[in-house]
Amino acid sequence: MYQNLLIVESPSKAKTIKKFLGKDYQVLASVGHIRDLPEKEFGIDIAADFKPKYVTIQGKTKVIQQLRAAAKDSGHILLAPDPDREGEAIAWHIAAALNVDDHEVQRVLFNEITPSGIHYGLAHPRKIDMSLVNAQQARRILDRIVGYQVSPFLWKTLYRGLSAGRVQSVAVRIICEREEEILSFVPKEFWDIYADFITQENEKFTAKCVKIGGKTINVSDGKTAAEHLEKVRQADYLVKSVTEKKVEKSPSPPFTTSTLQQEATRKFRFGSSKTMKIAQQLYEGIEINGAPVGLITYMRTDSVRISKEAVGGVRDYISTRYGEKYLPINARFYKTKKKNVQDAHEGIRPTHFNLSPEAITNNLTPDQKKVYTMIWNRFTACQMANAVYDQKVIDVEGDKYLFRAIGNDLIFDGYLHVWREDKEEEEKKNPLPLKIKNNDPVRLTDVKSEQKFTEPPKRFTEGTLIKELDNLGIGRPSTYATIVSTILLRKYVEQKTGFLFPTDLGKTVNEILVTGMPEIFNVKFTFEMEENLDKVESNSKDWLDVMREFYAPFKKSLERLDLNRKDIKSNLQEESGEKCELCGSPMVIKWSRNGKFLACSAFPKCKNAKPLNRVEPEVPYEEKKCPKCGSPMTVRDGRFGKFWACTAYPKCKTTLPFSLNIPCPEPDCGGEIVQKRTKKGKTFYGCNHYPDCKFATWNEPIKKNCPGCEYPLLEKKETKDKKTVIFCPKCKTEYDEI
Repeated sequence: MYQNLLIVESPSKAKTIKKFLGKDYQVLASVGHIRDLPEKEFGIDIAADFKPKYVTIQGKTKVIQQLRAAAKDSGHILLAPDPDREGEAIAWHIAAALNVDDHEVQRVLFNEITPSGIHYGLAHPRKIDMSLVNAQQARRILDRIVGYQVSPFLWKTLYRGLSAGRVQSVAVRIICEREEEILSFVPKEFWDIYADFITQENEKFTAKCVKIGGKTINVSDGKTAAEHLEKVRQADYLVKSVTEKKVEKSPSPPFTTSTLQQEATRKFRFGSSKTMKIAQQLYEGIEINGAPVGLITYMRTDSVRISKEAVGGVRDYISTRYGEKYLPINARFYKTKKKNVQDAHEGIRPTHFNLSPEAITNNLTPDQKKVYTMIWNRFTACQMANAVYDQKVIDVEGDKYLFRAIGNDLIFDGYLHVWREDKEEEEKKNPLPLKIKNNDPVRLTDVKSEQKFTEPPKRFTEGTLIKELDNLGIGRPSTYATIVSTILLRKYVEQKTGFLFPTDLGKTVNEILVTGMPEIFNVKFTFEMEENLDKVESNSKDWLDVMREFYAPFKKSLERLDLNRKDIKSNLQEESGEKCELCGSPMVIKWSRNGKFLACSAFPKCKNAKPLNRVEPEVPYEEKKCPKCGSPMTVRDGRFGKFWACTAYPKCKTTLPFSLNIPCPEPDCGGEIVQKRTKKGKTFYGCNHYPDCKFATWNEPIKKNCPGCEYPLLEKKETKDKKTVIFCPKCKTEYDEI
């Protein structure tokens, strides 16, 4: 019998914590959630004041039995899931599943998996915080209501299997609206004017025209620019002013969940899900010298707060490693300026200042080292001295033209010694004359104009989308990665070269939801809902009041949407300009699970339908003749993939496999790769000489030799975090582009 039973979420965290505790503690893992709303039913009794129906998650029965057996033999039960709303809800569900009295269960929080962090948590137990539980419960029920009551409308309007989400749909809207901005953007022409000068001391410098006639420069065409160039050449120039001063640049605060994901995307092109998975591993414990060690604090946080102990530890490290000149006199303590910050945890930081990334390189995978080094350097930098620049500004005036040159010389790198956020940041920019003073005459040696155009806003990457969601107050640290992965998984958004593009499906679903329920699927409503959930957490608002305030207008909006379903569905149908070859009626464009297709407008009298976008093979259709009757063959989409079909169907039913025009890589085969599908509809690629040749792959083949090993084809696959990877199936080398 153990005196204490400690229950956490993760087996790896349980292993790490067990190392710090004595024989009086048994440490077990719930392996995540053990209870949730049912998968295949609504699970919310709205008439009974939104009463949820919780069921045991499939596969968790044995886990619950193990926890119950251990609880019976323990004198004291401690619940230690992750220290956030979701963790609090998991603790509540575990307590309910154990069938023990409330006074037998206590909640403990571990902000870091270190001896001091564990013992601090155990020394400060508390009851389960129902305000946190109810905030999470309200979020879960809200999402279930929106998902289960709006999604069926999409099924009726487009096709079955689509889903709507309270927050995810707003994220899709943001991406769609950005795409509309880009497509409707009209570039405006403007011209910059630059002049090269030489001083009396033969020192050269370049300056940019900033004002003409006392007004900010506004040259909109080449003709006007040429007229100004002529006037600039005729003027005499004097130095109007020389301003010199020291400029200091302060470091950024430690990472929050949002900024960590943004930086990992920018630096390493990591998806948000991948970043959080790696951060979770670093938090729960990495094997070092035969024992797991938690290397960072809890990684789901919106706070930049730092403990005094951590500040002291990193200041000692800076002093020892870099010297006193890199250590500011006073420590820095950061405050989050944003609204809606829960501030439950510190910013993300290392937990052991004797375990630098260099010291434990052999214990980390390459990806773990990248993320750990990033966290280590950002936190170290936040307590280092400011970077110091000598800034010089020279204004030169001639006639009505004012030119300005700005130079920054880095004279002390400070925190830049370990952390630089901007790749283009150089130690010197635009060196300027040293021997120059007010009223000095300077001679113009050259003048030129440069045509430029205003640019549209950039498409979102995963990182910049998370930044936008964070700035708008949509979602929370624990939900950012899920939001992005969900909209990618639903194929409402796709990723190309690192940027997020709305798909046709995403645009269509967004149009339906935004047009039909504008008061629900918008940024303001979603932000206000986050505020209400925060009020529930702080115990300043009852969660049932939040549900009631939400549901009444939501129900009216949903009813109005349903009344307009036929009009919405009709408006979605597009005219194709084609006639039905069977009955002569117009063909219209409709949606199905496989995308858009052409269907006869006389349906159900005429059921003619065919693919909208046919993939044109390299061989023209008219050159591929039916081997049986001689008629032209065309490409069709069938249950098992694309295939050639005789156009004389149904008189001639001849079909042929659809080749990708890629030779089979197997030696002496002579076959070609064709696209196929399994009985369950999953696409794969194989040799058309099967069963004589067994070559097959799940990944899309690319007709290009590997630059490394000369293997005759490359493959393209989509990773779990929806990234596209091109690689050689033989030598496994990955390529960013081909």
